[in-house]
Amino acid sequence: MPSTHPQQSDEMTRGTDLGRRLAARREALGMSRDELGRRCGADGAFIVYLEEHAASPAIGTLVRVADALGLTVDDLTGASAHRAAGRSTARRGSTLVPLDETECRRLLNTHGVGRIAIFTPEGPAVLPVNYLIAGPDIAFRTSAEAVTARAAGTEVAFEIDNIDDVTATGWSVLAVGELAAVTDRDEIHHLSATARSQPWAGGPRSHWMKLTPARITGRRVVHD
Repeated sequence: MPSTHPQQSDEMTRGTDLGRRLAARREALGMSRDELGRRCGADGAFIVYLEEHAASPAIGTLVRVADALGLTVDDLTGASAHRAAGRSTARRGSTLVPLDETECRRLLNTHGVGRIAIFTPEGPAVLPVNYLIAGPDIAFRTSAEAVTARAAGTEVAFEIDNIDDVTATGWSVLAVGELAAVTDRDEIHHLSATARSQPWAGGPRSHWMKLTPARITGRRVVHD
């Protein structure tokens, strides 16, 4: 049986864009093939097949896999890659539903890039960052000279969202709290060892910051 360990799939030649997209998302979440299989009612061997062969799974299978990965089917298949989000017309019976903190924290764990809003001497700024969840905190790396590093000790906001333009649905999560520099060596070591990727912006970004949310809120657009 093929190996189902996530660290080995980088060496594989996947059969389709679907397989590459599935594997990249699974690995970003630190999820093994066996774990993903269990979450979507399959097994690790089936996930291996999806990642490495030119598979054409049924829509029901795509829905289960996408949901287990915190994605939409369009995100998983790439159908939304070239679509400008937010242009679809609102549907009748749409409702904005608040999300409880448990659901908000679950959704925070499905992403790896978010936006942090800070105050700077030039005014408000919203910046994208690669992040990870460390216990109750939201942590990210930056450079010691960056505006985010200089925002230590101030109240900031952090936001992630997911938008499906096809179904005119989506959700957003907002965390607000004080931003702090991570100075404890053990904590820095743990964060560095836990991080699954380097910051996309590149360059020397070894200065860890963390936001300990004082409040977390979220909303989801649903249809009757």
